[in-house]
Amino acid sequence: MNALTRHLWLAPLALSLVFVLGVLAWVRANGIEERETQRQTLISDALSTEVQLRGRIDEELAHLRQLAAALAGRPPSAALLSAQPEVNAGLRRLWQSVTWLDARNRVLAEVPAQATASRYEDGLSLHLTAPVGPDGVLVVRYAPALLLKLGVPWWLARKYDLQLVDSADQVIASSTESPLRAAQGVRPSYRVALTGPLRASPLAEATLADAALELTLREPLPDGVRPLALVLVAGFLPLIAVASWLLRRQMRRVQRAEIAGRTEAAWRRAMEDSALVGLRARDFDGRLLYVNRTFCEMVGVPAEQMVGKLPPMPYWPPDALDELTERNRRNLAGGAPREGFEARWQHASGRPVEVMVFESPLVDAAGRQIGWMGSILDITERKRLEERERREVETLAHNARLTMLGEVASTLAHELNQPLTAIASYNAGISNSLAKLGVQDELVLGALQRLGQQAEHAGRIVARIREFLTRREPRHERCELNEVITAALDLMRRDCQRRGITLALTLVPGTPAVHADAVLIEQVVINLVRNAADALQTRPPGPGGRLITVSSRVAGEFVRIDVRDNGPGLQGRRIEQLCAPFYTTKSEGMGMGLAICRSIVEAHHGVLDAEDVPGGGALFSFSLPVTSEHEPQGTLT
Repeated sequence: MNALTRHLWLAPLALSLVFVLGVLAWVRANGIEERETQRQTLISDALSTEVQLRGRIDEELAHLRQLAAALAGRPPSAALLSAQPEVNAGLRRLWQSVTWLDARNRVLAEVPAQATASRYEDGLSLHLTAPVGPDGVLVVRYAPALLLKLGVPWWLARKYDLQLVDSADQVIASSTESPLRAAQGVRPSYRVALTGPLRASPLAEATLADAALELTLREPLPDGVRPLALVLVAGFLPLIAVASWLLRRQMRRVQRAEIAGRTEAAWRRAMEDSALVGLRARDFDGRLLYVNRTFCEMVGVPAEQMVGKLPPMPYWPPDALDELTERNRRNLAGGAPREGFEARWQHASGRPVEVMVFESPLVDAAGRQIGWMGSILDITERKRLEERERREVETLAHNARLTMLGEVASTLAHELNQPLTAIASYNAGISNSLAKLGVQDELVLGALQRLGQQAEHAGRIVARIREFLTRREPRHERCELNEVITAALDLMRRDCQRRGITLALTLVPGTPAVHADAVLIEQVVINLVRNAADALQTRPPGPGGRLITVSSRVAGEFVRIDVRDNGPGLQGRRIEQLCAPFYTTKSEGMGMGLAICRSIVEAHHGVLDAEDVPGGGALFSFSLPVTSEHEPQGTLT
């Protein structure tokens, strides 16, 4: 053990001393900063107040000069002075009296005749003068105390004591009732000289050129930080000294215990890390107490990020939190099976990890159970092999069923081709015979013509399906989807009317043409409409009735066809489940309709999708590309 480690216990004491010195320095700097800030604010307020008082005096002098201009050339009298609006306004503002003197300073008129005594009469009065013509002068007497009251903003008057003082430090006027000059020395104050003369006598050029405005802070900021910091520091130092001594004694004990158990811990760690089984220890709350290296590698999370953590664990998959939480609760209560159980975890990289977990009681040196010890085996590879074997078996069975279905469909297509050819031949013969006999019944001839068209159409469908099932390429050609949809609905309209279903068609005009096999696309539309009609059979007629809406629209580089109904909906089933071969919801269905539709759409580089409609019903849609640089190719899969 080196000298640095032996004296490590002194580190808290040294840091504490540094902290104390820092606090004392901060207190001193903070006091200096606060006093400087207070001084700057006081100076700014004093200068601002001086400007406002000087502005108020200049304003009153301007009013007096206007009054003198109005009285020039008129005979002096008290009635004339009293009738002037400027006199009345000035007496309401600041003026105490207005006196009209002649060139010999004799009183010609005065308003009011005898100044009314007020609380501002006791102090020194100041005067403003203005000449009236060549041989007269107007004198306005005002109280400096009233000037301080009216010329200083209320917020400054509340914050400061304001005084006008002369060069002998005598108070001329004050904003307070009885200023205490002796007490001002202990409060911050600032004095600013009043620029320009303040006239003291109306009869002589006596001025207060050395008058000054003094602002004294009423309530200085209390300096409570310094004593509080000193008290805290005085109590902190003894406590930290005692704590350092206790820490030194405890460190010696810990060092002795560490030396005694270091070898044992090293042997145990080596044995646990060499095991191929993941180990974890948990308390009764599920908190991880210990994990070995194999366990960390199994889940991809370092031990530092797991030890001490409570459920949910970082290796639990987000989609199985509820299930794993419930199982964890049962296991902590002692419900874990003795033969172990399988679980699905998640590696830090996101890949799933299949494990087999065995739980056993974790006991301390006194024999008391303090939690659970788990042994975990990684069975991911084994499960992967089992899953691959299962898929291979299912694929073989699925291919066998598809092969059989293709053979049956090819046989049916071949067998149906001959009756359809015979129907077309008989229809042509009957039409020719009626023409030779001269029969002109338009109803009969029209029915025979439609019979021939439907037989030819059925023959084309059988031929195309046979080609599709024998893995030949579909016949892609330029076709208008609106025309294909209209032809398909014409075939289904009579059947829908018989079932009491309204078939609505909403096609966007000018839909771009696509390269597709028109017969196969027509069969997709017919199959989707037939499925919607079958689903509506389970819906009782309501206010909206049974309705199927077929629409087309352009979506970017694709043309989308929607088949919407107001039936019972998909009921939570997704398109992957609905299009699975041999999956059907009909009692007599084969489960191949949607599978074939999806294969046809994907062979045209399109997408088949399905979703529930809010309010009830289902929406099946498929999209086909508008243009393609290469001919689309596809086979039934």
